[in-house]
Amino acid sequence: MPLRNLVALMGMTIVLSAQAATDGATLVKQGNTRGAPACATCHGANGAGLAGANFVRLAGLGHEYLAKQLRDFKSGARENPTMQPIASALTDEEINASAEYFSKLAKPAGVTEKNAHDTLTQRGAALARNGNWAKEMPACFQCHGAAGQGVPPNFPAITGQPAEYIVAQINAWRIGTRHNDPIKLMATISSKLSEDDAKAVAAYLAGATAKDKAP
Repeated sequence: MPLRNLVALMGMTIVLSAQAATDGATLVKQGNTRGAPACATCHGANGAGLAGANFVRLAGLGHEYLAKQLRDFKSGARENPTMQPIASALTDEEINASAEYFSKLAKPAGVTEKNAHDTLTQRGAALARNGNWAKEMPACFQCHGAAGQGVPPNFPAITGQPAEYIVAQINAWRIGTRHNDPIKLMATISSKLSEDDAKAVAAYLAGATAKDKAP
């Protein structure tokens, strides 16, 4: 093979390798060669998450929000013993590629709670839709959208997430182990939620979908 053709072939191989390394679908399904496992292992190929194991839904979340969370895991601004080493094994290009991939996936349908009309869920619905102004606490939907569908780039969709995950994040904001929110907004709101309030909001949001409209 002429040297000129060999050089061209090598150049094409390098370009294709770089493209594969930053291809969101490849990262999600296969991971990379530097220690980041396939995202789908925990979050599912469709990004729906795994509620029973407390793995959050990523499908349909905003690109900028997802990329920020990965960068925060990587820098240590957001703490999680599972995600921090994974994010540290991703380049900035891979972070953007995986975030873009998940942001374009269809949001899965919400799972209807068996006890959708029980007292706990009704209490959660009231807090999510109306807040508690006696405690100067705004409604969840005031920032996260009228149906919890999210308002990019800073406010993610909160409906259809595992209840245990929602409670864990509220508690993390409250005690300060999570602190990567804009202007400490979630830290302030979480401090106004009792443990029972957190469980009520989580129970409601876990069974809601972005199609559920606030009255």
